[in-house]
Amino acid sequence: MRTIFIENREEIDKVIRECKTCFLAMSENGFPYVLPMNFALENSSVILHSAQSGRMWETLKKNPNVCINWTLGEEIKWQNVTVGCSYRVQSKSVLVEGKVEFVDDFDEKTRCLELLMSQYSDREFKFSKPAVENVGIIKVAIEKISAKEFGTKVVRS
Repeated sequence: MRTIFIENREEIDKVIRECKTCFLAMSENGFPYVLPMNFALENSSVILHSAQSGRMWETLKKNPNVCINWTLGEEIKWQNVTVGCSYRVQSKSVLVEGKVEFVDDFDEKTRCLELLMSQYSDREFKFSKPAVENVGIIKVAIEKISAKEFGTKVVRS
């Protein structure tokens, strides 16, 4: 089984968009802290939403550096059914590193909520003023992005 780097940004974006959940990793007092999140991808930013308070919000205010992971696929593959070390989960994984920016502007928050919902539904949604005012919107500017495909069978000639 091989691990292959995915270099094409369109293919990387396709992996991200096919996922339903991303995992946001941050550091709190030197300890890792990871949360599953809903997301939207827009050009060179990832958009997330949450409450405007709590452990995650306070952690990101202190340290805006984050890493986000998406993993697509969970099928088990092997090269030899009797050799345990030849087993691998066939999947694609994307990692993004960047810094969090908190979005406060009402119109931008509304636009971000529309992008978030378009990740999960083709329907159009309206958002009430209290809903927009009370939601926390976070943008992560993508500083570094990498992707790999795991569990590809080795072709021998």
